[in-house]
Amino acid sequence: MTAIIECQNVSRTYQVGSSKVEALRNVTLSVERGAFLAITGPSGGGKSTLLHLLGAVDSPSAGRVLINGRDTSEMSEAESTRFRLNNIGFVFQRFYLMQTLTASENIELPMSEAGVGKKERRARAMELLQYVGLAGRASHRPAQLSGGEQQRVAVARALANNPSLILADEPTGELDESTGLDLLELFSRLNRDGATLVFVSHDPLVARAAREVVALRNGQISSSGAKATSGLT
Repeated sequence: MTAIIECQNVSRTYQVGSSKVEALRNVTLSVERGAFLAITGPSGGGKSTLLHLLGAVDSPSAGRVLINGRDTSEMSEAESTRFRLNNIGFVFQRFYLMQTLTASENIELPMSEAGVGKKERRARAMELLQYVGLAGRASHRPAQLSGGEQQRVAVARALANNPSLILADEPTGELDESTGLDLLELFSRLNRDGATLVFVSHDPLVARAAREVVALRNGQISSSGAKATSGLT
């Protein structure tokens, strides 16, 4: 299979006051198309920093990150913004839905930014709401939805522009265990349907759902490997 992500000896150092903090140190990682990868490890181990690099939100201090063959450090800010819009879907712990918009309108936002016409946006939003099991919630605003329903809307929004890569930061962090399991079943279905998923999480349920797990500690990969079995059952 072809790698969708290649991290080559990646380091990321931040200046904090008069000190330098090494968030990542010489990380080398390859993610194949169709993977379901969970990045685990303690707080402060570098998980979120790595996710930001994989999402072209940040650039490494050393080494290279290639996504779909593109070196993210060679992109201008405008290029990286457009690249993210068309290639990467993000799912966050706290949903980040626009409270004044309906579920359908929230899903339409990234399509609007990509220049998709209104009729096509509406049809795609309804298709995605059906996919995530919320066809009857199109006109509901976030305050009228449960936490699990809001996260499903956020997943649908991440899928809006048909991205080749889905990145998630603690996607079950705001959900109870039962709702989190339901959401992970949705992610597993996405993966079976061909989506490439990379998650960072403390949640052991996420690691169980993933097909491959990478552990980060002190900015370095401490272990990695494909699991003999995958899924939640």
